[in-house]
Amino acid sequence: MSVFADWVKANGVSEVECLVPDMSGVARGKIVPAHKFVQAAQSRGLRMPESIFVQTVTGDYPEEDVTGVANGDIYLLPDAATLRRVPWYEERTACVICDCTYVDGRAVDISPRNVLKRVLKLYDGVGWRPVVAPELEFFLVRQNTDSDYPLEPPTGRSGRAETGRPAYGVDALNEFEGLFDQLYAFSETLGLEVDTLSHEAGNGQMEVNFDHGDALELADQVFLFKRTVRQVALRMGVYGTFMAKPMQNEPGSAMHIHQNLVDGTTGANLFADADGRDSEMFRWYIGGLRKYLPQALLLFAPNVNSYRRLVPDFDAPINVHWGRDNRTVGLRVPESGQSSRRVENRLAGADANPYLAIAGSLVCGWLGIQNKVDPGEPISGSGYTRAHSLPRHLPDALEKLKAARQVREALGEDFCEAFMAVKEAEWDAYQRVVSSWEREYLLQNV
Repeated sequence: MSVFADWVKANGVSEVECLVPDMSGVARGKIVPAHKFVQAAQSRGLRMPESIFVQTVTGDYPEEDVTGVANGDIYLLPDAATLRRVPWYEERTACVICDCTYVDGRAVDISPRNVLKRVLKLYDGVGWRPVVAPELEFFLVRQNTDSDYPLEPPTGRSGRAETGRPAYGVDALNEFEGLFDQLYAFSETLGLEVDTLSHEAGNGQMEVNFDHGDALELADQVFLFKRTVRQVALRMGVYGTFMAKPMQNEPGSAMHIHQNLVDGTTGANLFADADGRDSEMFRWYIGGLRKYLPQALLLFAPNVNSYRRLVPDFDAPINVHWGRDNRTVGLRVPESGQSSRRVENRLAGADANPYLAIAGSLVCGWLGIQNKVDPGEPISGSGYTRAHSLPRHLPDALEKLKAARQVREALGEDFCEAFMAVKEAEWDAYQRVVSSWEREYLLQNV
């Protein structure tokens, strides 16, 4: 009996969600009866059109042909390590994350999960293993069925909406005690290694820290956690959103990625020497982040809304300077000992696809090591006094990635072409929208 059959029988599930993260991190896939899932997993019986990877967040497709992607089938290969119970259904249901291949067994290069696996192979080939720990922010907002109206903070147990930026407020967290109890319970059922929960600076804004671990496993966990937050929030009559900037005059939501490299055999941290000093590899890694992150920003800020977050004085970076225990720069090195020396990439928004954000960060660090890029000296004081060196809008980031030869080679040319085509189509769709600001200030004044 296969591992899938054993698991289904032991857990008594009747249905299985077969999930595939698309370019935007949206869960695509199929729900199949458990007995049919077992049969399909053994015979490659799960298929979907490859075109799901060039579908935009609006549900449309780029007008031009994208690297020969046709509407042919790809095959879903369930990853047994990702089998989990889904806690929010009345009927006993499981979910499993799938990799995608063609009929001849080749990996689908434009699948975001395969992009991350491709990057991890670079490190595995030299005996290194990346370790990551994401920090994910999100907002709870009142349910809003009319997108013309701005989002608002929800009301908690007191019956009042939050005001005054209750950062790290324990009583503010307790306003939503029932929601967070449910979130922790669901996360435990799903096997998500959620470490701590805190209230962030925005009204209705929360942050969850994940335990450090394997890069692919943590990307899977963030992918599943986003689904979990949305489901729990709906049960409690509010929305959970991972938009980078859901409300004006409030901070944006980030996905900070702590990262370091360890020896694949000994587990020793390669970012510090035996005396606890920064290693050359660590400095080169930071140098790579500084040099290549602006070229790859589209992976960390993939939506038109993403760039509203990257502004001064809202706890988001505007450049890629680095500093020690400095939260105003793009690259922060926390105070840490030899075993925990790491760098925190603060560029990614909560709206980023976790597979692509982690892959992009690791690629930039890899290129820094390979090219021995000098990071310069860490800065002290506010990073907001330095120049805004990041792309300011999505088209700027698109142009940067188009010219980033080494980054594109490492991520895969087919993937980059498909990803950029999707983002260009989304920008074109956005450009056709006339905003309320334009109606407010231009209608009678110009």
